[in-house]
Amino acid sequence: MHTVVEREAELKLVLSPERSIPVPARLTYRTADPYAVHITFHVGSDHPVNWTFARELLVEGVFRPCGHGDVRIWPTKVNGRSVVLMALSSPEGDALLEASAAVVSAWLERTLRVVPPGSETEQLGIDDGLAELLTPTPADDLWLKDPWPSDESQNGDA
Repeated sequence: MHTVVEREAELKLVLSPERSIPVPARLTYRTADPYAVHITFHVGSDHPVNWTFARELLVEGVFRPCGHGDVRIWPTKVNGRSVVLMALSSPEGDALLEASAAVVSAWLERTLRVVPPGSETEQLGIDDGLAELLTPTPADDLWLKDPWPSDESQNGDA
């Protein structure tokens, strides 16, 4: 049984230091995909935009600048409010998004209660899956027999 932790939030798309526009978003965490967080922007529109990146990156980004390349996250203050900024880059363009640090932190805390850091692999069931894959079955006996006769002749013929 997998769990989903979701939170609707209004982020801000930062257009300039003086100007931003609200962007409805949904933060999603699935225990079936325990290392990742998913953010869907423009929820309810015909063309939602989905981003997926490491939960660890967002957890760290609440406290200190982190990431490189396509996803960079850092905490800051805007008009006295604690916010988390996310710089996202893709071939389609770049976006700077601002989220309430309290909203992101509360949602992350819920995900961390469901799957504590370091226990993600348990959610994947890799050990159980490997054990199942490696358990011999009666059909394996057929594969273990050598289907080709040996190159060495049995009765001395060349």
